Amino acid sequence: MEEKQSRFEELCLPHLDAAYNLARLLVGRYEDAQDVVQEAYVRALKGFKGFRGDSARAWLLAIVRNAAYSWLKKHAKQSYLVPFDPAIHASTNGTPLYESSHEERVQQLDEALNRLPVETREILVLREIEGWSYKQLASTLNVPSGTVMSRLSRARQRLQQELAVVRQKELKHAL
Repeated sequence: MEEKQSRFEELCLPHLDAAYNLARLLVGRYEDAQDVVQEAYVRALKGFKGFRGDSARAWLLAIVRNAAYSWLKKHAKQSYLVPFDPAIHASTNGTPLYESSHEERVQQLDEALNRLPVETREILVLREIEGWSYKQLASTLNVPSGTVMSRLSRARQRLQQELAVVRQKELKHAL
């Protein structure tokens, strides 16, 4: 038992930050993400004897993803999920960008990500932040690779739209 736990810690603990980042981006709040990660690590430890893969990171993040979706279903808080409305989220490509600090841009990105539906956030985070391949995404999401590519394309467009909305809102507040 101690050998199993030691091996688990060796393979999985280095990915704690990535697990937390994914959980936070999926569920939205820091405190909730901590609960999700704790649940995911308990699940991972219980199922560790079945781990046969090359990448403990991908295996663990898939468990975090599932734990986050279970948490979202259980808590059914739709208040922070913003449904897509073409009238509100129309492209604002002509809006000039203003100079901002790195911290402001990070905050804008975080707010824009939080405005996205969970499924959209998830695919962006797993591909762009965690560096998952299309094959890994297709396997985890249980969809064909072509679907992964189209979802990513739509997610990137949606993120650009949300960033424009966030920047525009901050510009109005600055005036």
